[in-house]
Amino acid sequence: MANRMKAIQFTAKGEARLADLGVGDVPAGHALVKVKAAGLCHTDIDVLHARYGDGAFPLVPGHEYAGIVEAVAADVTGLQVGARVAVDPNLPCGTCPACRKGLTNLCRDLKAYGVSHNGGFAEYSVVRADQLHGIGDLPFPVAALAEPLACVVNGLNSTGIRGGAPLPKDALVIGAGPIGLLLALSLKAEGVETVTVADINESRLAFAAGLGLGGIVSGSDELAAKRRSYDFVADATGIASVVEGMIDLLADGGTALVFGVCAPDARISVAPFEIFRRQLRLAGSHSLNRNIPDALEILKKDDGGMARLVSHRLALEEVLPFFTRKPTDPATMKVQFAAD
Repeated sequence: MANRMKAIQFTAKGEARLADLGVGDVPAGHALVKVKAAGLCHTDIDVLHARYGDGAFPLVPGHEYAGIVEAVAADVTGLQVGARVAVDPNLPCGTCPACRKGLTNLCRDLKAYGVSHNGGFAEYSVVRADQLHGIGDLPFPVAALAEPLACVVNGLNSTGIRGGAPLPKDALVIGAGPIGLLLALSLKAEGVETVTVADINESRLAFAAGLGLGGIVSGSDELAAKRRSYDFVADATGIASVVEGMIDLLADGGTALVFGVCAPDARISVAPFEIFRRQLRLAGSHSLNRNIPDALEILKKDDGGMARLVSHRLALEEVLPFFTRKPTDPATMKVQFAAD
């Protein structure tokens, strides 16, 4: 077993580097995972700039990852060396009111790998054994999509779409980035008849079309003409004005999902009378709530569309610049660290 490893490490607010770190011991109840794929999420950027989490530095980021179990603590049962696994990064306290209600994603003291504990942008990661889920023969880059897809599953659960409620006929997802497209593909997989993606970038809409999704340009006359047309609208941009505009796009009796991460101090203006009179439903969704197994089942049934969202598979040193500069190429979707 290796004693040293390469890792991306946040050393202070806004400061990231490639580091040589000790692998560390495997404490009771834990396993050592050799990371094979780890995805970059905008939340990682927020962690770097202390906009999300506790600002606990130094820290190895990365909460979307999969790999192979390299070693297990002596007290761990039911998990073998060599197992292919995906990580559930959330570490709820288990005792607060939200946890007792089963809302572990709303834990008042929520911790997470890659946020408060060292995560997946490293050659190895020490993970609690009960946070690991077998992935069967899924390719590691696909399995590393389980965490963002689990966030989507939690969102669909919060709106009742996965809970047996009547499916919307026409759905709109605003934002054609990787998480918006995962959401749109999941709606399609659930059986929603028409799923459209809105974005300001037409090349991203062309990519969405290649996935079998409809496309419409954000801010266009075409979208304005769809006023009160959609049974379901979700924001995947995190832009407050987009969230506010969802209300006007909803058909009477429709549901709006606030899925993108807006700035904590952002505000929107909504007429309560309109929500009342048109019987609208506004839903929120934060993170994932023990949804990794469901996400893995979806990935196993997917026809390859979700796998196409991985646009970059890079060495750690090649991933590092993506933490400090915003990609300008619209073809950039999900950037992953890929181990040999």
